Amino acid sequence: MENVVIIGTGAAGYTAAIYTARAQLNPLMISGQLPGGQLTQTTDVENYPGFSDGILGFDLMDSMRKQAERFECRIQSNTVTDVNFKNGGPQELILDNGETITSKTVIISTGASPNWLGLDSEEKLKNKGVSSCATCDGAFFRDVPICVIGGGDTAMEEATFLTRYASKVIIVHRRNEFRASKIMVGRALNNPGIEVSWDSVPVEFLDVNEGKVTGLIVKDVRTNEQKTIECGAIFVAIGHRPNTAAFRQVIELDENGYIKVQDVTARTNISGVFAAGDCVDHVYRQAVTAAGMGCKAGIDAERWLEAQ
Repeated sequence: MENVVIIGTGAAGYTAAIYTARAQLNPLMISGQLPGGQLTQTTDVENYPGFSDGILGFDLMDSMRKQAERFECRIQSNTVTDVNFKNGGPQELILDNGETITSKTVIISTGASPNWLGLDSEEKLKNKGVSSCATCDGAFFRDVPICVIGGGDTAMEEATFLTRYASKVIIVHRRNEFRASKIMVGRALNNPGIEVSWDSVPVEFLDVNEGKVTGLIVKDVRTNEQKTIECGAIFVAIGHRPNTAAFRQVIELDENGYIKVQDVTARTNISGVFAAGDCVDHVYRQAVTAAGMGCKAGIDAERWLEAQ
């Protein structure tokens, strides 16, 4: 039986692994479908402390992995498809290869995935001017027009934030009113740096041939007329989905599928099961906050085992 199994290998998971491995708990990590998490698919990371010149997202995650392995954390390349959790354990994890792993404690750090439009040109221009995180990437696009796609609170927040860098921000929304909260809509509409393209749906991201974003073709849903909005970056802000489907029958989730934790800890409703990172956090979604939560989960798991 394992002492600690960590599901997911992003910033939260690797940090939990470092803490539990240094506590000599010999943790096992299940890497999931995207080893290293979303940061492995980004380029420059300039807001993670300790790197004055920035660092590539892949390199940051690779460094965390090596640090965890230095303390003899084991990493297994599988995905958890189902679980049998019970208060106090032992906890069972069923993997995609049919294997069942039993552990005294489990740390869930499966992250969240941004929602995308599904356009071919969008996929080809990801990390080439197409992003889902203004806080992460906004500073790379200074003094150019930027499009933000969406109509909820996330889109309003992203658009307002991006006015710090962009020459102007154009919110592209498929309806003639936003579904965001009134206070967020007010901030956006009263910001002189923000324009709105109402009743518009994206048709194509430009320009795949140039290998960078140069504009966005949108269609008016009332007239079917198309127009091109010139821009240097496009931020897709249509929400995230937490990667928690495997746990929904046993772990308490909020109305959006994010795992609920108790007070300021990483404890879930199941004694011996902890959670950290973007599968918990729908507010900040940053590598540094995920790492901090991974730290809490690792310490909570260690203390829980000691108490047993």
